[in-house]
Amino acid sequence: MPYTLTPENEAHLQTFLTGKSEHTLALFHHFVSEYENLGNIVLHPAKSMIGVGVPERRIAWITQLGKNFIHVVFPFKERYADNLVFTKIAQVPGQQQFNHHFRMLQTYDVNEELLGFMLMAYRQSMV
Repeated sequence: MPYTLTPENEAHLQTFLTGKSEHTLALFHHFVSEYENLGNIVLHPAKSMIGVGVPERRIAWITQLGKNFIHVVFPFKERYADNLVFTKIAQVPGQQQFNHHFRMLQTYDVNEELLGFMLMAYRQSMV
């Protein structure tokens, strides 16, 4: 189930990925591939981040492509504090949104627990 990109978004994505390390690119492609295994997704590259989602809604944001990691934020309507995958959970001021921060250093960081949260985010986009 390949992700969808418009020609304009393809150019934005390539700009975002240019100059990144092979390791970081491998992490990015692995993360996207794991999301594709869960369902059809759309990538929405913006100026400073890449949205992952369905056409109508973003379900995660790749906010940073570092030298040896990627940083992803999952917006949920409640705090899921009992986990081993998120490095930080922060409520958006004035909203019922909790941003769950995930730092991926190796491909195996996308484990069963994270896949459960990825699937939850995907399913919530259908509601």
